[in-house]
Amino acid sequence: MQRRCVVPADGFYEWTGPRAKRQPLWIYPRDGGLILFAGLYESWYPEKDRSEVTFTIVACAANAAIAEIHDRMPVVLDERSAENWMNSREPDPPSLKRLLVPAPAELLSMRPASPLVNSVKNDGPELLEHGVAPNQQLRLI
Repeated sequence: MQRRCVVPADGFYEWTGPRAKRQPLWIYPRDGGLILFAGLYESWYPEKDRSEVTFTIVACAANAAIAEIHDRMPVVLDERSAENWMNSREPDPPSLKRLLVPAPAELLSMRPASPLVNSVKNDGPELLEHGVAPNQQLRLI
């Protein structure tokens, strides 16, 4: 497992409900900070003389709360685990598998998000607005 990276984010989306009327959910750190996702990156040449770097976020089985809406979730790393994940001198990369576990449910909160997130053309704070009062937020317990 080479080319490991950490992807910082303030949350991620997941969807629930029937296919015809999917409700996006915003899943974010309960403390309002950043999440550090385990990632892998690759440098490649989509065209001659034009390099591109892309990345993917590593997924694992969902924790109990996320499992209610999806069977997997991103691997969330704490600071120490992120350092271990990024350690290029790790003599035994298979030992890194111990980091690929579901995040504790109490780390995250979730609430409905705007259906605007259903298009990658949309971006901005309005994606997180759904008219849901903070006391109506769903708590992952």
